This record gives sequence, structure tokens and C-alpha cells, in this order.
Amino acid sequence: MYLGNAAKLFGIDMKKSIEEVLGDTRRVLDIIQKAELTDEEKSWISETAVSNFNDFVNPGFLKYRKSVSNDYTAVEWSDHGCRFRDIHGRAYIDCLGGYGALNMGHRHPKIVAAVKAQLDRQAIHSQELLDPLRGLLSKLLADITPGDLQYSFLTSSGTEAVEGALKLSRLHTGRRNYIAAVDGFHGKSMGSLGATANADFRRAFLPLVPAFHHVPFGDLSMLEKTLWSLDKVGEEVAAVVLEPIQGEGGVNLPPDGYLQGVRALCNRYGCLLILDEIQTGMGRTGKLWASEHWGVVPDILCMGKSFGGGIIPAGAFMSNATVWQKMIPNPFLHSSTFGGNPLACAAAIAAIHVTLSENLPERAAVTGAHFLKRLQQLSSEFPDILVEIRGKGLMIGMEFPDDATGFEVARGLYDRGVLVAGTMLNAQVIRIEPPLTIPLDDVNRVLEILHETLLAVQAGRGRILSRNKHKQQRKGTNKP
Repeated sequence: MYLGNAAKLFGIDMKKSIEEVLGDTRRVLDIIQKAELTDEEKSWISETAVSNFNDFVNPGFLKYRKSVSNDYTAVEWSDHGCRFRDIHGRAYIDCLGGYGALNMGHRHPKIVAAVKAQLDRQAIHSQELLDPLRGLLSKLLADITPGDLQYSFLTSSGTEAVEGALKLSRLHTGRRNYIAAVDGFHGKSMGSLGATANADFRRAFLPLVPAFHHVPFGDLSMLEKTLWSLDKVGEEVAAVVLEPIQGEGGVNLPPDGYLQGVRALCNRYGCLLILDEIQTGMGRTGKLWASEHWGVVPDILCMGKSFGGGIIPAGAFMSNATVWQKMIPNPFLHSSTFGGNPLACAAAIAAIHVTLSENLPERAAVTGAHFLKRLQQLSSEFPDILVEIRGKGLMIGMEFPDDATGFEVARGLYDRGVLVAGTMLNAQVIRIEPPLTIPLDDVNRVLEILHETLLAVQAGRGRILSRNKHKQQRKGTNKP
């Protein structure tokens, strides 16, 4: 229970004395700075992690972890490269990659070094003077993004990038309507949640920001009809918002010609094309930006997740000079206290350097092709369990016949030292999104472990079928 002696600090009632709070903070700070922990300290961390999440964060997280693992008390403690360790030192191969936030791996030394050096100089700027790294990073983005994209607004997260993109499209077009795709995911803040198409996330917060319309992903004809209908009744569309490849929706690839067709329809109806590359960008799909696979240039591009190099949260939205014009007279029309802070800019600049110098998009393409080929073979070997494989680069989805089977496979992988996760809060589609730096030996080990897991799932199904058959036989012998 949340108990303790009451004290007053600056007129605020505290449930513990100042001395007790200082003692708690001192203990945690001492542990953070230790290279090695005692068994007693490890046990204390494990126990308090569970109780604190239950009492002060959200007990729902514990139930979610239990559904993925047989040991929901596992506590993540350290990481490096493509692996992380729990509090007791057990190592896991990371095939989740922070939902796409760790393209360069865990604590890439060049990115860590850049952030540490900037921290020794300055952490947060005054907000009033010019901060040089923001300008340098924005120039780099203009250099490495497709087409005529030029101006950037730096944020602290992907959902903030989407929020800014939605505002910019309204500002430029003077229109109020948006079209997004069913199964799309663009964040959970109130504006971006309007574009996100998942009832479980949306229903509790309705009504959202009005004028979002959703059409099936990949259905160009339905998009055209919706644009035509809204135009016909005087509710013209400001922007079409899409992920080039849907991530949370189940790693759904667009049909051939779809994105090119969307681009043409946006041109015809005078609306903007916003591409959300928060998960697909920074080399994940085998190109620096997934839109490059189809030669499509958006009017507004959103990025996040791995943009901060897996070290500092960072995001951005950017557009061409024409779209940006109405942002210029009033540069504070949209603002962010921590967006583009010096630490985040240092991390993002280093992340771009690592991505290009280590040729991570090409590595993702080659490693992904190897992964996909072997996964297709496993799908042929276990067609009743692993029903479909799809993906591009190292953004891969494994589809199972139902949630229960997916969770069984995810648990089996976790128990054997491989971390994966489902999409959209279910496990019918399990994602494989390891760091793009993952060595081939680790990939082959993951494939071996997956094969072992599928064999175990198959054997378990055989036992269940055998028991059911035996029960039916026994029931039959008792008939009169």
C-alpha cells in the first residue's frame, strides 16, 4: 500500500517524509551507477518492478507480459548490439527492435558517443537563441529525403510528427477532411488517433477530431470514389495519410501500382499526400525510405522511432517549400519545447551517419531476403501453423491461424531466448523487426529456434488431438 509519514514541502502534503524519499532515490541512484549487482539487489529490483507497476503504473502491463511470457516478472536490465539481458543476466536475441526504434541496434557506440559529447557541452538550449544542431540536422534531412522535400519541424515522437503534418495540410489547403486507411496506425494522441484505424484504441475517446474517413488499404478504386464523393458534396480533402507498408496493422504491403495511383489521385483532387514513415523509414525495408521502392514523393513526410538512433526520442515532419509557405510568417504557429533539442539532434545526426556509413538499408535488404526465404520454407513445412509470410527488408510479418497459436509461438520463442511481439494488440500476426545490424549467425540461430518452437507447437497439437480422439472413443463405448 502507498503508506508513509506525512510531511509538508512548500505547502504540498507528502505521503512520506523528505528523509524517506531521499533514501529511496539514493538507493535507486546507487544501483543505476553500479556495474555489478548483488543477488539481493537483483531480487529487490524484480520484486519492486512488479509491485510498482501494479500499484503506480498500470497492472494491465503485467497481464500483457504474462500473455507473452511464462515469466511475467522478467525485468529488462542491459543491452548491447542486437541483444539485451534481463536482471539475472539471461541474454535474448532482439527480433522486435523496440517496434522499429532500434534500427542501429542497442546503444550503438557512435551514437552514444555523440550524445555524451553533446551532453558534456549542452543538454537543453535556452529556446531563444539559434541552436546550430537543429539547422544542421534539417539540412541533412533535405539532402537524404526524396524529391523536393526541404523544410523540417523536429519533434520528440512519431505521433507529434503526425499531429504537425495534419495541421500543416490544413494550413496549406484550407480544407478540413482527411482520408486514412483501415488497419493504419499513426499514433494515439487526439489528432493522430483520428487517422489511426483501430476500434480498440479509438472507441473510448470518441468523438475524435472530426472529418477523418477510412478506406481499405490497397483499394485504389475505393479511395477514388471517396475523394470524388467528398469533393462532390463540398467537403474537399486536405490530405490522404498512409503508411507505405502498414506496420501495426499486420505488416501489409501495398499492391503493385497502389502508391503511384494514390499520388496521382492526390494531384487530381488537389489534396496532399502524407506518408507516415515512422516505422518504415531509416533503412528498415531495404531502402532509406520505403516510398523509394515505388518512386513516390509525398508532400509531407513523417519520421520517428529509429530517427533518434535508439538513444534519444526524436521525430520530424517535413515538406516542400510550397506547402511550407504559410508556416514562415509565424514560426510559432506550431511549436515544441523539447522537439529538436541538442541531445536529440546529436543522436539523429549520428543515426544518419551510421545508417549510411554502415550501409544499413542494403544490409536490411540482403538479411531480409535470407530471412524471408527461410521463413517461406518453414511455412511450407508447417502450413497449418505458419499460414503466411510477408514483408520487405527486415520488416516481416508471420501470420498464424488465430491469436492463440501466435501467442503460443511467441511464448516458445521467448522461453528459448528470442523476443518477438504481435501487432495491434494481438498475436495472429507476429512481427520480426530486429536491428538492421543483426549478424547472419544470429539470424540463423533465430530460424533454428523458430523451427524448434514450431515443432513443439505441432507436437502439442498432436497430443491434444490424440486426447480428444481418445475421449470420443471412450464416450462411444458408453453408449447404450
